[in-house]
Amino acid sequence: MTNTKKPLLNDTFVVIIFAAAILAMPIWLDPIGGNYPDLLQKFAIYGIFAIGFNILFGLTGYLSFGHAAFLGVGSYAAVWSFKLLTMNVLPAVIFGVVFAGILAAIIGFLSLRRTGIYFSILTLAFAQMSYNLAYSVLTPITNGETGLQLARSDPRILDSLFSDGSVGAGLPSTDLFGETMSGYPGFYFCAVLLIICFYISMRIFRSPFGLMLKGIKSNQNRMRYTGLNTRPYMLTAFIISGMYAGLAGSLLAVTDPLAGAERMQWTASGEVVLMTILGGAGTLVGPMLGAGLIKYFENIFSSFDDNVLTQAFSFLPDSVVDFVVPVVGLFVGSGWHLTLGLLFMIIVIFLPGGLVEGFRRIFNYFRSGGKTKPQSVEAHNQAGE
Repeated sequence: MTNTKKPLLNDTFVVIIFAAAILAMPIWLDPIGGNYPDLLQKFAIYGIFAIGFNILFGLTGYLSFGHAAFLGVGSYAAVWSFKLLTMNVLPAVIFGVVFAGILAAIIGFLSLRRTGIYFSILTLAFAQMSYNLAYSVLTPITNGETGLQLARSDPRILDSLFSDGSVGAGLPSTDLFGETMSGYPGFYFCAVLLIICFYISMRIFRSPFGLMLKGIKSNQNRMRYTGLNTRPYMLTAFIISGMYAGLAGSLLAVTDPLAGAERMQWTASGEVVLMTILGGAGTLVGPMLGAGLIKYFENIFSSFDDNVLTQAFSFLPDSVVDFVVPVVGLFVGSGWHLTLGLLFMIIVIFLPGGLVEGFRRIFNYFRSGGKTKPQSVEAHNQAGE
């Protein structure tokens, strides 16, 4: 039976709400200390990374452990654009997306010959190969362990053609037609690209191509029995997902113009998997929620040391403070991974649809006047779209 249920909200309205929420992040994140530019930039950049990964994993069910390779390639391509051409960020972003797409086409063509765990291991192997090549054979391109950085002696051909020939005392900054891409301008540039990426992802989810990917996730063998060749659809989804990762990598270089092989490490690939599962795989906004949660824990929770905790619990008697601070300190500061791990366990066990499912249950609870009814995970995912 065909599901003719329409989305709860008009797509245009959804994009407007999403855009307003993203552009207003400095305001509504202020009470929880997440409104400083560097963290906002990370929210936007890793949101793009997670949204792109969700196009592959959320729609097709193919779990890639190698997306960090595309993140790293996007960073390297962007920095080389800054070194050779111009400090304008637009060419850097374009090169990052293009080169990541080319690498994704090669890795996807080879990896998609297998499915399941074998596909995941293949993508992990390619990512680790890329990581080790960046440290060894490709050192002339990547600058090895030191990483690729800007230098005053870089040619920057396009900039030299339109400048008066004067060279500043320090290294140049990335810019967008004269506007420096640091601080809040850098965040808003990343935020606009995030909104565009969200819109493209939404259109993919709603398109016949997206429905085909969902069909592949549901039962790929049955689709093959009908004579349909699913590999071109899978490869296209893999390339699009890789290009999203390349865009995120180039934006990392835009906000901090350097590139290192550590961005291609397997931990970066695992991180985007956690982001997507925490937020809700197969939903539109879930992956970004997961990305924001992890980056908030990494940057805010990790800064809660004993001095901060002592000040926070100063209203309690000293004897109680001496007991509470060491206990709470196990879950914040350097122990923030423990809190994140516990949260991940709780969500996987009780909310298999991620944070989006939790928010939906709360919404349905109040809408039904306190009465709840069980729903399948698939129903949760459909409603989250």
